Amino acid sequence: MKRHNNLYQKITSLDNIKLAYKKARRGKGWQDNVKEFEKDLENNLLKIQESLVDQTYKVSPYRTKIITEPKKRKIFILPFAPDRIVQHAVVNILEPIWDKLFIYHSYACRKNKGMHRASKRTMQAVRSKKYCLKMDISKFYPSINHKILFKIIKRKIKCSQTLRLLKRIIFGIKGDKNVPIGNLTSQWFGNLYLNELDKLVKHKFKIKFYIRYCDDFCLYHNSKNRLHALLEKIRVFLKEKLKLKLSKFDIFPVKRGVDFVGYRHFPNYILLRKSTAKRVKKRLKQLPDLLRKGKITDKQYESSIASTKGWLQWANTHNLQKTLNLL
Repeated sequence: MKRHNNLYQKITSLDNIKLAYKKARRGKGWQDNVKEFEKDLENNLLKIQESLVDQTYKVSPYRTKIITEPKKRKIFILPFAPDRIVQHAVVNILEPIWDKLFIYHSYACRKNKGMHRASKRTMQAVRSKKYCLKMDISKFYPSINHKILFKIIKRKIKCSQTLRLLKRIIFGIKGDKNVPIGNLTSQWFGNLYLNELDKLVKHKFKIKFYIRYCDDFCLYHNSKNRLHALLEKIRVFLKEKLKLKLSKFDIFPVKRGVDFVGYRHFPNYILLRKSTAKRVKKRLKQLPDLLRKGKITDKQYESSIASTKGWLQWANTHNLQKTLNLL
């Protein structure tokens, strides 16, 4: 496997840091810390570059908050500057390298993938196979082992300065595990970590219909016994190789409907998950208030409405759209 070197100069280039800043501020220009940073923008960007070049950058202390939607989780939040800008700078350069490692049917946090493409592939699966093995990982991001993750990264990244920066990000939180939910890099670390499982299922087990979105994944087969056997092998692999354990798992006929990426998939139609419908209604009610307070722009308001319509049009939701005055 080719290992990439000489990446750090690209990460620390001023052009890349400027691009990282633009990405980090997207949708956050109204925040006071962003406005303060932009009062002396050029100098502040140069300071971030300098801290990276001379390798004095350290991960700032996290603040945390608890969210309850779509489920209760602890979110870790780093300052806009320098940390969120630094993470975008890293991902700008490493994303093309890491993305090429992934199987085609891994759909989370990747360009030209996403929930709708995962849903489309799920429909192909439920129309082709009789049974589904559906699984997810217990407390996935908090359970990612730092040493195992760093070992996986070193297989592809050779650049010592880049590895030193990644090590600071990975080991910048107490304990021997946990990649913080809320970090941009954590999305990629999660994909890298479970890519080890993806390769096992696709390359060794030769399962055609295997679909993963974050830590939710489904295998499809015409033999229920085959899926039971694979379940045990996957459980052992996760425990021994990745120090993870399954939270939930189920083997069932696809005609019962496969609940995945916010939709319930049946061979002949798709329904919106009830909890998803509730979140959509709540979000639409909040939008006018967010617009009035200046937390979103007119363009963002219109984009959110269009995105909601896209979500709903993907499934059999005619009545719901009428109720929400979207038709």
